[in-house]
Amino acid sequence: MANEMSTFSAAGLPQVNSLTAALRGLQPASGGGGFAILKMDKTGHWVYGADQTEVEDGSLWAVNPFSFVHGYIAWGDGVVLGEKMTSISNPKPQIDGAPAGSSRGWEDQIGMSLKCVSGEDAGLEVRYSSTSVGGKRGVQDLGTKLAEQVDKDQTKPVAIVLLKKEHYQHKSYGKIFTPVFEITKWASMEVDQEPELELPTPAPAGRKRPRTA
Repeated sequence: MANEMSTFSAAGLPQVNSLTAALRGLQPASGGGGFAILKMDKTGHWVYGADQTEVEDGSLWAVNPFSFVHGYIAWGDGVVLGEKMTSISNPKPQIDGAPAGSSRGWEDQIGMSLKCVSGEDAGLEVRYSSTSVGGKRGVQDLGTKLAEQVDKDQTKPVAIVLLKKEHYQHKSYGKIFTPVFEITKWASMEVDQEPELELPTPAPAGRKRPRTA
């Protein structure tokens, strides 16, 4: 039965088996319009959008296996001054001098897109990108597991994940939180048509959850 979620397969994507080499290329050394921005804040909460709405605990998110990107970003004072990203199927973009005013020059960045498939945010599409060591490691680990899954079963390349966190103690900055994408199951590209997910109706537009301490 059709609902407000569009399937990943509707995008005219290439064959699933073309993912394997590119996903395995997401090694630690190497570092969209219409999407809300997903991030983990400094207190370890997953939030999205301009209002920093907190992600619902226990909600499930489908990772689009064709959405992994890599490249570079240059930040100014809280403002993106330049960004050059491309699919991981392509070589990383060429860069020249960093934009004037960039605080750290060009930084390696990787990212991916997710869609919520359960709970109050069902149907919401977000993009997660990171330049941090922990954030990149989370995406890299997920990419490696996805490549392994594609080798085993190309019919279910979509990771359904819980957004979790870990932390470590930094001697100068205290507790540092890092993202974890905990895979709960694998799904087909028609995620919204898989009955075992029992997708609920998306929440009414404009509904916001207060940030918790």
